[in-house]
Amino acid sequence: MFDLVLPLECGGCGAPSIRWCPACAQELAVHPDQPHLITPRVDPGVPVLSLGRYAGARREAIVAVKEHGRADLIGPLAVALRAGLERLLTWGVIETPLTVVPAPTGRSSARRRGGDPVTRMARAAATDLRDVHVTQALRLRAMVRDSVGLSGGDRQRNIAGRVKIIRPVAGEVLVVDDIVTTGATASESVRVLHVSGADVAGVLAIANA
Repeated sequence: MFDLVLPLECGGCGAPSIRWCPACAQELAVHPDQPHLITPRVDPGVPVLSLGRYAGARREAIVAVKEHGRADLIGPLAVALRAGLERLLTWGVIETPLTVVPAPTGRSSARRRGGDPVTRMARAAATDLRDVHVTQALRLRAMVRDSVGLSGGDRQRNIAGRVKIIRPVAGEVLVVDDIVTTGATASESVRVLHVSGADVAGVLAIANA
């Protein structure tokens, strides 16, 4: 019945009769040299790593989850995120015990999207990873505008002072997000976590724009 109302199509390329096609799965696959170190315009003071550019199937899947309610694509994105976590553990960039902290979202955005998709991705990605735990420790305060369409400077002003700790975390922490653009949200997240006493090892994003 659902497919009669909303025709079944790939969340990455729109191919009919499949939710996530092999070609898009291959495009999202994490290569041996990934994630890559990136340099966002706003430096959070810790390594920022990305699994790939915000383009193609990667972009379409993220947009479909966040803006069109495609919860079925949480899984493929979580698979990529898990591969990134495992790679960073293997390289020694992060160590266990580790707390994975999803980037913050606002209450209204979470309600509109049926929950926080980044947290759902992180929890799925960390399933069965030994000594890796996901804690939703951050939230955006009220009055933060949607960052789409804002300039780099406006993004910084929009987010400054508006990330708050809702659950204290200790020890080594990795912030994860779906997209890093200017780095403003990542920087503010790292700042408040450091102030609260956490040791932030870095930021891992599924995509960078």
